[in-house]
Amino acid sequence: MICPLCSRDKTIEFYQDKKRPYWLCQHCELVYVAEADILSPAEEKAEYDKHQNQAEDLGYRQFLNRCLEPLINRLSPGAKGLDFGCGPGPTLSLMAMEQGFDMENYDPFYAHKAELLKQQYDFITMTEVIEHVRHPRLVLDLLKGLLKPGGTLAVMTKRRAEPERFGGWHYKNDPTHIRFYNEFSLGYIAQHYGWTIELIDKDVVFFSDGL
Repeated sequence: MICPLCSRDKTIEFYQDKKRPYWLCQHCELVYVAEADILSPAEEKAEYDKHQNQAEDLGYRQFLNRCLEPLINRLSPGAKGLDFGCGPGPTLSLMAMEQGFDMENYDPFYAHKAELLKQQYDFITMTEVIEHVRHPRLVLDLLKGLLKPGGTLAVMTKRRAEPERFGGWHYKNDPTHIRFYNEFSLGYIAQHYGWTIELIDKDVVFFSDGL
């Protein structure tokens, strides 16, 4: 068992439910699902196709705004962003553009525009995305290169429950949720990439480059 975040082999079993086991990396504290228990790309997309998130949904906008509002408050006029993993109904980019910021949408299933991954951005958002990412180290390596010096990577993901609460934690029950981060594993990411980390909310974290 090699950790998909830190590539170490210091893994122990963390929890087992009726559907799959969950493994803990003792180096970076990522909890993850083994490759054998991950959905195929077609099965994964079928799950995402069920989502009903739309830009007109005020509740969804309020949810995303817990990440977007504190991010916008620190952006300079004219900042350009990328919503990485925008999903089937891009909304956060629309909200940012309503505030006067240019923002592109990228998604491996719904907006696979390779040219967007050859540019650099003042800010990048990943809202409810990183827990789905099969190879987080590779994706973070990519985003590191896409982020301009002084830029911000805004991540929204629920921080994992500890062992005594993990069994009843609803977040793990989504079959497309395969990587679970706590404060330590988020701190590992910051240290590895030389980023400054800010815990903005219970499920929002900002990584800043070059500060």
